[in-house]
Amino acid sequence: MAEGLLDEKRPLAGFLDADGIRDSVDSLRAAFAPRPGVRVLHTFAAKAGSLIPVLRLLADCGMGCEVAGPGELRLAVEAGFSPAHIVLDSPAKTRDELRLALALGVAVAADGLGEIRRIEELRSPGSPSVLGLRVNPQVGGGSIGATSTATAASRFGVALRDPGARERVVRAFAERPWLTRLHTHVGSQGGSLDLIAAGIAETYRLAEEINSSLGTHRVAGIGIGGGLPDDFADDEARPDFAEYAAALRAAAPGIFDGRYDLVTEFGSSLLAGNGFIGARVEYTKDAGGRRIALTHAGAPIATGTVFMPAASPLRVGAFDEAGRPRGGPPMVQDIAGPCSFTGDIVAHTRKLPELREGDFVTLQDTRGYHFSTPWAHNSLPRPAVYGFAGEAGGLRFAPVREAQSLDSVAAESGLRQADALTGLHGRH
Repeated sequence: MAEGLLDEKRPLAGFLDADGIRDSVDSLRAAFAPRPGVRVLHTFAAKAGSLIPVLRLLADCGMGCEVAGPGELRLAVEAGFSPAHIVLDSPAKTRDELRLALALGVAVAADGLGEIRRIEELRSPGSPSVLGLRVNPQVGGGSIGATSTATAASRFGVALRDPGARERVVRAFAERPWLTRLHTHVGSQGGSLDLIAAGIAETYRLAEEINSSLGTHRVAGIGIGGGLPDDFADDEARPDFAEYAAALRAAAPGIFDGRYDLVTEFGSSLLAGNGFIGARVEYTKDAGGRRIALTHAGAPIATGTVFMPAASPLRVGAFDEAGRPRGGPPMVQDIAGPCSFTGDIVAHTRKLPELREGDFVTLQDTRGYHFSTPWAHNSLPRPAVYGFAGEAGGLRFAPVREAQSLDSVAAESGLRQADALTGLHGRH
């Protein structure tokens, strides 16, 4: 607020702790500290923070990048990731997407056997791309169905327990010497470490089966998709990267013995605890015996929290118009957003000091999704995002993304084509 980044004219902004993100990467590396001969590439799931400055920071930290589509691939290249450290992993890749990835030398995780056949048509001999196949170990779902990707009927990968599927996978590797990696993704949010480890262990056993069947080390790498389940209770990460790695070592110790290259795919857990949203309280009102604080931090920037509040509850901080912590006895309040539908509530029945018009709230523990993938309901403009780092005497801020202008909103809504439909006359 002292820097003018939050005020009446700028009532909403996102903030990211650059040093905190670096510390998270260091913790990940320490947890997976490889033994001699074990090669590990840690990739960041671009969907969890698809802002080029965020991606460039992670590239500068030595991370790779997992992308799901041509837009994220473009962002990863612009951010400076080496193509050899980029993995394209999406369920509906077009031929043009595959041609580009193969030309760049990006690794590709095919989502099914049909895609393997398409890659076979498109790849040229000697292509530098590492090519693999995504499998679904069908070990079950976590507590959040929408984020569980290893259920019996999941739409991702080859369902290994379906009749004949495992044999078809082994045959695909036998017929294609260029197919050298298996990839799996059990889920992140709502998935226990035991469930995640079970899925990875099943994929490891498949790799062993393929290599044994072919009498050669055909599968040379295993892609470990997914990440840590988020913990929104406090500033401690539970479970942490070390617990995650320990669970993998217990379930499938062979993946750490040097015979397989490993590729991890963490996303929001690398930004967890390193971001928050600041929002001005525009109005307050009472309804049904409850105080409601109307802010600009709603569904457009906290979409997951609004639509799945039990899965991603956010802690709320209360501050006065000068930015000082708001004091006073707690009262039950809802923190509402600006959208024109009833459910735009980011925090239900929270006990907070009484909020007043002109106060500010913080939504803590916000991840990259909140900043990089806003939802344009009511044509609300995207807020600014800033990074910060500590320095002697305070903090230094840097703009990550400028606030969207109303001119940009109008342009994205077809301003240049305003007469496109009135000029169409199909009646006779």
